[in-house]
Amino acid sequence: MMNRLRVVVDALIRQGRNNLAVHLVAEDGQPLPEWQPGAHIDLHLDNGITRQYSLTGPGCGERGYVICVARESHSRGGSRYIHDSLRPGQVVTVSPPRNVFPLAAGGEAILVAAGIGITPLFAMVEALEASATPFVLHYYVREKHNAAFVRELSRTFRHGRCHIWYSSEGHSPRGHLPPELLSADGDRHLYLCGPEGFMDHMRRIAAEQGWPESRMHSEAFLPPSLPAAERPDDAFTVTLASTGQCWPVSADKSIACVLQENGVNVPLSCEMGMCGACLTGVIAGAVDHRDTVQSTEEKAAPVQQIALCCSRSHSPNLILDL
Repeated sequence: MMNRLRVVVDALIRQGRNNLAVHLVAEDGQPLPEWQPGAHIDLHLDNGITRQYSLTGPGCGERGYVICVARESHSRGGSRYIHDSLRPGQVVTVSPPRNVFPLAAGGEAILVAAGIGITPLFAMVEALEASATPFVLHYYVREKHNAAFVRELSRTFRHGRCHIWYSSEGHSPRGHLPPELLSADGDRHLYLCGPEGFMDHMRRIAAEQGWPESRMHSEAFLPPSLPAAERPDDAFTVTLASTGQCWPVSADKSIACVLQENGVNVPLSCEMGMCGACLTGVIAGAVDHRDTVQSTEEKAAPVQQIALCCSRSHSPNLILDL
């Protein structure tokens, strides 16, 4: 099991009408592990729920960690607990930071966020400004009172600029495209974070303009939904290459669940295919990928990995590199 860090809720700061920034510091007063923009932590709450949240602000463990959580109308318990029950002085545990959404080496960074997807991109803005790397941020929200980190993003930057667009004023992401998206020249990199539909729309536009997949980076904060017709949930079997042990995986169980029931240690964290903790090599079989960690190229590569927590199989048997 990944080591957990005991932290104290040092402050709760309102960021717009429905967002709450949570400042966490180490219980023992020591610096927390360093992190880079795009990193996230697992937050283990007292109600038994574990959720993943992007770290934001300047990347410095000495100052503690900051996450920002939107109040979700259809909360599964995480955001509701944070908004209604979490209080300053409360001790919770978090995982060390992990990063599956890092900044890539290259030229200008084009950052496009929607809603609470601003959290990892705000951290990127801080890092890009500090490293004198040119950047442009486009941040879409419904109304002014929904925006987070407005004061910080509205300041004058030496190496980039930030634009905040409001759908209520006629600047929705469907009808108002960032002009930088229309040119794939040079070694620009595109970073996207927000709802699935928003990112799909931006990726499609960028691809039509010639952006290569290798220079488009995104992070989803919900696993992608698939139409029922595209979810082949028939039972299949998994085989361990090291021992030859073989078990059936029924439609109502994940591969990770079956392996754990049979005494196989599986490193799990988010359990939604978002963190990459349980990625495992596949020696034979056709993977039905359902994670959001791997790129399109990785999912189509000759040698593949499978997210044991959520992905399934198109073939009757999968042989795992375990």
